[in-house]
Amino acid sequence: MRLRHLYIAWLMLAIAACSPASQPEVNLSHLSAAQAQQLLDDGYLTSEQLVRYYLAQIETYNPRLAAIVDVNPDAIAQAQARDAERHAGQARSPLHGLPIVLKANIASADSLPTTAGAQVLAGFTTAQDAELVSRLRDAGLIILGKANLSEWANFRGYNSISGWSGLGGQTLNPYFHTHTPCGSSSGSGVAPAADLTLLAIGTETDGSIMCPASVNGVVGVKPTRGSVSGHGIIPIASAQDIAGPMTRYVYDARLLLEVIAEPQALRRMHQAPVTVQRVVLVRAFDSRFAGVEQMTERVARHFNQQNIDVVEVNQWQLPEGLGDAELEALIYEFKRDLNAWLEEFGAPTQAANIDAIIAYNQATSEQNLALFGQEYLERAAAIDLETEKDSYQQALGLSRELATSFLDELLQAHAADAIVVPSYGPAWPITPVEGDVGYSFGTATPAAVAGYPSVTLRAGQEGELPLGISLIGLPYTEWRLLDLAERLEQDGMGFAPPAP
Repeated sequence: MRLRHLYIAWLMLAIAACSPASQPEVNLSHLSAAQAQQLLDDGYLTSEQLVRYYLAQIETYNPRLAAIVDVNPDAIAQAQARDAERHAGQARSPLHGLPIVLKANIASADSLPTTAGAQVLAGFTTAQDAELVSRLRDAGLIILGKANLSEWANFRGYNSISGWSGLGGQTLNPYFHTHTPCGSSSGSGVAPAADLTLLAIGTETDGSIMCPASVNGVVGVKPTRGSVSGHGIIPIASAQDIAGPMTRYVYDARLLLEVIAEPQALRRMHQAPVTVQRVVLVRAFDSRFAGVEQMTERVARHFNQQNIDVVEVNQWQLPEGLGDAELEALIYEFKRDLNAWLEEFGAPTQAANIDAIIAYNQATSEQNLALFGQEYLERAAAIDLETEKDSYQQALGLSRELATSFLDELLQAHAADAIVVPSYGPAWPITPVEGDVGYSFGTATPAAVAGYPSVTLRAGQEGELPLGISLIGLPYTEWRLLDLAERLEQDGMGFAPPAP
């Protein structure tokens, strides 16, 4: 710890030495993108100094938290190049020169492995970037490293453990180290919360951005289906997979979404009305935890003070058959899409396809299957893509119809502009043998299956543990949801750092 303090002191002196004598004191702890932009523009900070700060943070805290699995050895060189561009007046975007961490299932054409946390892909590097990574590079961001995740994005076995992977070990919640970070974007949620990075990217199929953002107290955005390219991301299922921002502050998430969204989708987002007159507030989970009830009460007061009509409802009962239909579609697409990714990106022989991965895990079962099995991999391998195509399409259509009708009914019945609902219960204790048995509730499924956008941010707490509130809207209403989130943030909700 003393070495870290000496390093931070040296960094502050280095900043002072290259800046005007009248500069304000620079505090890099839990910096926002807006603050970083101002410091960089005013010459009080360089991207190299910012990257060195986060590398020191990772060295100090990551051995305990296990949020980062790989650090980019070229990060400092990239930062120096971005500094040179800024000095020449060639900043590429508002996020130019800022560091970002990628979930380890996102391909990057560099020395950082793309593994989904699985031993079978240990050390595997790709020759091409995922499309969203190309967008990040074009915007001048610096790839700081890769984040740990629930292995295979939490789609390997029935009793999987959120935040655990064979390669990365167990990621811990920075607010309470005995508790889960949730998943599957575990490291992408922990890293900004614990100040290991400024920005992060997670991916979601059903809850994998919303849950870790909620239980780690950060902002998470699950965009509208198809609005961010999934090319290059190790898939579960293209029907629902989507990447999105995970940041400390709403403004940061907004800027990051501007970079990674497809141009046509971004235009539709900007064209959608932002004004909110009425919201549906779900009170169905108030009795579960005192903190949840206090949070929803506080959110209701906020909207009333903002002259936004609040319609309170006490039910959140998902349609019968939704879960079964969703899972059938995901299992089918898992085989189809994962095999295609492994072939396109030239995976090693032991991971050439799902059958090879299963065989590898069986041959190394004492190491790779000691905590839980690989039932989802096995079920996907057993699928006949041709003969089961009709059944899959029916399941896909049914799951989308049920999820869409569920959300539309809430929105249309009350002429509401958004649904406001607690995101997840508080983080639960990590129990490696039993799996995620302490999980209480989550509300991500309808938006995930329907492909509707959702945003979560911290709005309360249960003891020491953060609680998130979700804002859900119609497709391409991300800016409306982010505007609502910013209002909550300005009213004292939002990110609060974990205790040292």
